[in-house]
Formats: sequence, C-alpha cells, structure tokens
Amino acid sequence: MTTFLWVLVVVLIVVGVVGTVLPAIPGATIVFAGIALAAWIGDFVRIPVWIVVVAGILAALTWVVDFAAAAVGARRVGASPWAVVGAALGTVAGVFTGLVGLLFLPLAGAAIGEYLAERDMLRAGRVGLATWLGIVIGTALKVAIVFAMLGMFVAALLVG
Repeated sequence: MTTFLWVLVVVLIVVGVVGTVLPAIPGATIVFAGIALAAWIGDFVRIPVWIVVVAGILAALTWVVDFAAAAVGARRVGASPWAVVGAALGTVAGVFTGLVGLLFLPLAGAAIGEYLAERDMLRAGRVGLATWLGIVIGTALKVAIVFAMLGMFVAALLVG
C-alpha cells in the first residue's frame, strides 16, 4: 500500500508541475496535495508539518498571482472590462487548442474585447499585449513558486 501511495505522490507532483502552465489545472494545489500526502505517509517525520504549512501558503499565493497577473497587465494600460472578459475567454479557448492557442488566444481575446469596447485598433493591440504579458509574467511567477515548493520538499526528503 505504501508503494502505491508514493506512486500517487509522484503522479500528483508531475501533474501539478504540468498544471502550473495550463490554466485549466490548479497545478500548485495538486503539487501541494502530493507534498501533504508524502508527509502523511511518513508520519510527518521526514517532511515536517511546517514544510506542509509553508507549501500550502505558497500554493495559495499562486492563486493570488493567477488572478492578479492578467488584471494588472490590463489595468496598466487602462483596459476596459470587455478586454478582461476577452482575455478570460481566450484563455479558456486556448486550453482546448494546444500550446499556440494557449499562448496567443488570451492576447487575441483581450484585443477583441477592447476593440469591441473602444473601436480603436491600436489601443486594442496595446491592451491585448499588456494583458498577455501579465499572463506570461504570472505564469513565470507560479512556476518559480512551485519549484520553491518542490525544493523544500526534496530538501526535506534528503535531509530528513
């Protein structure tokens, strides 16, 4: 049974790392679940409670980063609510269209939403680009946070 649980830990962590860059999968939350399960398997001896708590806080921080990143990018250029809705719809559509769609449909959605609101092509392009940059920066921050979580986890396993 213990072997099955450790395999589950590995699967959760791998799926979580992949999910960090895919908006449809709560990557950091899944990584946290893997870390918490690993700590539980070992009765919190090798992986102490404080590491699980810090990993949980970091996982929660990725949710904040996720919601704030695109909004900050859009607000810096004064995007309309239509642009934010367009970026969200573009992100959802991107999940179903592969990596290229995932990278560029949020930009297109924000630009289209802003164009519908303001009827200014240049402004729509700036808003789309700013929103997209916010999403990219947010994703990079989430990846960094998840790797910090994994670093603590691996260090605890090696030291403990």
